[in-house]
Amino acid sequence: MAKRKTNQTEELPVAYVEEVKSSGGNALASLWDNLKHRQDIFMYVLGGLALLVLGWWGYKVLIVEPQQKDAVNAMWQAQRAFERDSFRLALENPGGGYDGFLGIIDKYGSSKAGNLAKYYAGICYLQLGEFDNAIKYLEDFDADGDLLPIMKYGALGDAYSEKADYDKALKMYEKASNSGNHPQLAAHYLKKLGMLYEYRGNKEAALAAYERLRRDFADQSIPEWREIERYIYRAGGGNQ
Repeated sequence: MAKRKTNQTEELPVAYVEEVKSSGGNALASLWDNLKHRQDIFMYVLGGLALLVLGWWGYKVLIVEPQQKDAVNAMWQAQRAFERDSFRLALENPGGGYDGFLGIIDKYGSSKAGNLAKYYAGICYLQLGEFDNAIKYLEDFDADGDLLPIMKYGALGDAYSEKADYDKALKMYEKASNSGNHPQLAAHYLKKLGMLYEYRGNKEAALAAYERLRRDFADQSIPEWREIERYIYRAGGGNQ
């Protein structure tokens, strides 16, 4: 009986070890399959990112840059008409077989030059008295930098003012005076802001705009600053 018991005792660990080896092998195989699956996903992600980068590069080199070059070449005749105050011709047919600003927008609107053509078109319509069209193109114009945002919002203020939409005009002049970094233009539209408030009978707001101009744009080279004292006086303020 003792011998039989010893044999059973020796056999049990052998069976147990075989079971552990078997289950361990399955676990390792499962882990390997999992790692391989994750590696496949990782490679797919890398491949997708590479396609995105190549797609962006191709769009930039094959589409955007050629469009920008073509748009710049096309714009010079329209700009010449604009400089001569031939605003309708600048919009539609500047001559020489060249597109006006509207044609340039249609063909190259996604380029930087095409975007700038929207500003030109807005100013042309503003000068022609077509204020809704002016607002449309100025709103579409993507302005950045120190100068262009002031020019955009200031021109929108002029367009809304011409339409007698004074609340929107005031907002645009306010934006113009707070945008970009060009003291001369900012002071110009800040003065317009004060004048429009004054025209609407809000002398307190007008005075605040004039006093801000005097305080924040103290520069002899700025015409609006040199004459601001009389506007302050007219709005009910005095020398301080």
